Amino acid sequence: MSENTPKGERVKPRDRQYVETREQLKQEVAKTGHSWDGIEEYDNPMPRWWLWTFYVTIIWAIGYMILFPAWPLVKEATPGLLGYSTRANVDSEIQRFEAANEVWFQRLNETELTAILDDDELQRFAVNAGNSVFAAHCSQCHGAGAAGVQAAGYPNLLNDAWLWGGTIEDIHQTIAFGIRNEDYDNARHSQMPAFGEQGILDDEEIEQVVQFVRQMSGQDHDADLADPGAEIYAAQCAACHADDGSGMTALGAPALNDAIWLYGGDVESLRESVRYSRYGVMPGFHDRLREAEIRAVATYVHQLGGGQ
Repeated sequence: MSENTPKGERVKPRDRQYVETREQLKQEVAKTGHSWDGIEEYDNPMPRWWLWTFYVTIIWAIGYMILFPAWPLVKEATPGLLGYSTRANVDSEIQRFEAANEVWFQRLNETELTAILDDDELQRFAVNAGNSVFAAHCSQCHGAGAAGVQAAGYPNLLNDAWLWGGTIEDIHQTIAFGIRNEDYDNARHSQMPAFGEQGILDDEEIEQVVQFVRQMSGQDHDADLADPGAEIYAAQCAACHADDGSGMTALGAPALNDAIWLYGGDVESLRESVRYSRYGVMPGFHDRLREAEIRAVATYVHQLGGGQ
């Protein structure tokens, strides 16, 4: 009995348990010796469930290192007893999808380019496949959204201005063989004279024709300079860019009577174009992509800019 239990009274089992528990709480519990702002840490044992969970995780980790690739070596990691390989799985998935798409690529090869546009199902596949090809091979120059980079002379493919024609056959030809490169005889070729550097026009004449071009495109201009510039334009530029400045796709000569500019339509950019000319180069993809991939990306680009 407890010292507080009156003599002659019998302690009930429930009361006895309470008293024993209270007495145990009075005993000093071992401490770690750590103290933070007067708060001491008791050295209580970890719960058994927590310890067993910890042991299981250790066993699991050891088993994982034995069964799966785990330890990096000089050239590769330990293969593990199961021979599991994420790269092999990815390669298998790629081959599976390529096999599934091969039927569609075969249809692209066998279908006339213009007929692709009349087959809704085949066109959807070509646009999706062409989007992937464009992202991998074309977006570096034309931008992820195909809006181009004016300062560098990379065309915007979202509008309806096509230097070399916007039919799907024209676009296919441009993608396959490129522009002004030395790799293909079928590459698009044109050359604008460097009117200033070659001494064809002097500084005053260059300024005059620049002001006339700005007049044609509806921009602010100096009318006194534009009037004589019209004569220079007719003699030196109209043969390629047309009398009204509408351009000529057969020569890759851009229109000068609209607001679309490959290198910029401000005075300084126009002055540089007339003085030094431009000579943008696009690589051909005839030997880099499969024919079906070229057809796919041609279909994709055609629908971007409202192809002709």
